[in-house]
Amino acid sequence: MEVQVPLLDDTFGIGEVARLAGLPVRTVRFYCDEGLVDAVRSTGGHRRFDRAAVERLRLVRRLRGLGLGLSAVRSVLTGERAVAEAVAAERAALDARLAELSWRRASLRAVEEAGPADRAARLELLAAVADGRTAREALLGFWRRALGPPVSEALFAAVVAEAVPEPPADPTPRQVVAFAELCALAGDRALTGGLLAMARADAALVADERELLRGLGEACALAAPLVRAGEPPRAGPALDRFVAAHAAVRGGSDTPRFRRALLGHVAADRVPGMRRYWRLVAEAGGGPAAPGAAHLWLTDSLERSLGPARTA
Repeated sequence: MEVQVPLLDDTFGIGEVARLAGLPVRTVRFYCDEGLVDAVRSTGGHRRFDRAAVERLRLVRRLRGLGLGLSAVRSVLTGERAVAEAVAAERAALDARLAELSWRRASLRAVEEAGPADRAARLELLAAVADGRTAREALLGFWRRALGPPVSEALFAAVVAEAVPEPPADPTPRQVVAFAELCALAGDRALTGGLLAMARADAALVADERELLRGLGEACALAAPLVRAGEPPRAGPALDRFVAAHAAVRGGSDTPRFRRALLGHVAADRVPGMRRYWRLVAEAGGGPAAPGAAHLWLTDSLERSLGPARTA
């Protein structure tokens, strides 16, 4: 904003204010035109600036030096946002951009490292997943469909924590390939249908969903060290807790008959597609003892506990 006033001794011309603020004259003129700093006009028509304008221009220079855009700078100058808020927002945007670039770099390396016979297929696989956020959204959509309505937020959150790994900020080529393969699996209608049927059966038979989630969490925690150590599936406290958790909410008790019925119920969790899903979750960042891998280990242990004669 500019007004015409008589020349004041405590004001500065544009050249002097530019020197004091550490800016080129043309930049000061631009900031004036953008309304970031106020000037007054002398009787001769020249722009004059007070000492507050110098400090304001110095702040603008520092914020611009950190990469903040004009709109962000303006929000600080008007008091709409504090400097800390504006800087935090810029950092968050930069983090997102860096993550996007890291994903692209890893994807390019993954294509580059593929053998000649596999390169075209890998290129097609990775081109379908733009970044980690896109991959995660695709997996969230898969589980929304697989669990079906109505699904409680508690159950959905528990499944997401187990089945949808967070994309790494700086992924390896193997990780971006794993995420892309997970997204491809998420498009398997047969896989979705089997999980949906199991979820609907649970909704009809399970009396206390929260209690089941608590029991399964305890069972997976007991199984995790065994999975991490590479122990084969077997009977023991972890499996007993797994079966007890199901029995408690299904009105049953831990008997061979109940175990056979339970094995049939969790069959959708054990199909080749889900086994591959959990392997890919581990490769994508979940680790070998992620809850999903522990859950699969427990269902395999359940099958072994019945013996070959009983499962024939």
